[in-house]
Amino acid sequence: MPWEENNKGSGPWGGGGGGKGSGGGEGGSPWNRPGSGGSGGGSGGGGGKKDESPDLEEQMRRMQDRFRQRRGGGGGGGRRKGGGAQMPNLGPLGLLVIGGVVVLSWLSTSIVIVDPTQQAAVFRFGKWQTNFGPGLHFHLPAPIESHTLIPVERRIETRLGGTAEESLMLTQDENIVDIQFSVFWKVDTANPENFLLNVRDPTLTVEQVAESVMREVVGKTRLQNIITTERDTVQQAVAAQTQALLNEYRTGVEILSVQIDKSDPPQQVIEAFNDVNVAEQDAETKTNQATQFANEIVPQARGTAQRLLQEAEAYRDRVIADAGGEASRFDQIYEEYRKAPRVTRERMYLETMERVLGRTDKMILDQDSGAVPYLPLERTRRQATPPNTGDQ
Repeated sequence: MPWEENNKGSGPWGGGGGGKGSGGGEGGSPWNRPGSGGSGGGSGGGGGKKDESPDLEEQMRRMQDRFRQRRGGGGGGGRRKGGGAQMPNLGPLGLLVIGGVVVLSWLSTSIVIVDPTQQAAVFRFGKWQTNFGPGLHFHLPAPIESHTLIPVERRIETRLGGTAEESLMLTQDENIVDIQFSVFWKVDTANPENFLLNVRDPTLTVEQVAESVMREVVGKTRLQNIITTERDTVQQAVAAQTQALLNEYRTGVEILSVQIDKSDPPQQVIEAFNDVNVAEQDAETKTNQATQFANEIVPQARGTAQRLLQEAEAYRDRVIADAGGEASRFDQIYEEYRKAPRVTRERMYLETMERVLGRTDKMILDQDSGAVPYLPLERTRRQATPPNTGDQ
């Protein structure tokens, strides 16, 4: 052993191995006790050889085994003589390399890589500081600052109405409607930190708020409107009120849309409601037909009335115009008559005779000729009488 080579006859703790009277010569026990091969006193010492002294490591192994037994550890398979594991001597360069690796690993906790569909919320000792958008970012290393990636562009669907307790709702007219609907939402990109800090279970929160709002909106709407014409109105109202309530809670959730998948009466009365729907559809069809007929007849009647009014107005205008013309003509004749009464009378006489005689047969006799020709009066009358062309 090293101490045996440098200090012959003495142990590693400076125990006097040369004191022969105390227990041995050169190979005495390091605790000044006789070895396994010595017998104490001078009998074991004077001139004892080196190979007779016990190995120090063997003594230490035995002491360790006894120590384990006292602690109940039990020495399963003792170490081999001189074969105990030892820490390798790395040297200054090895320690420097290990230290550099540790420092780099520590600094790597400050690197943040954010995808285009994500944002990173940065916390300093648990308190929110800022948000990082897509790209490469850095912050103070852990445990000073840490970050959490949030998928702000992921579209999440929450379905409601899977059970009777969720789907059956009371309407304004005190009927029951069976509704199943879906809520589509995502993390709010404006304040994604609220999604992490203020909501323990976002899906459950959205589900409870949407169900509560749906019951409120359905309670203000009649059953017939919900299952027929106002489904879109109900969907928009539920989406708006749900978003407003989640904003009050500062949940960091953005409602994209609400879609009603099913809105029917309860199964026990659905046949009666179907009959009512068919009757209402028939009534609506008849109403549309009557409206179409009215749209055809009313314009025709209005057109006929307008035409009669226009004809009456035209007749009135014509009569008035004729009367005005006759009056004007009479006034003009009267003025001429005042200027020359005799001439006017003769002209009026001639014009009147022209109108009267122009529609009759005439024969002119010249009395100055002194001869009266024979006139076939019967033939003249026959010519004056128009032939009868009517059917016999």
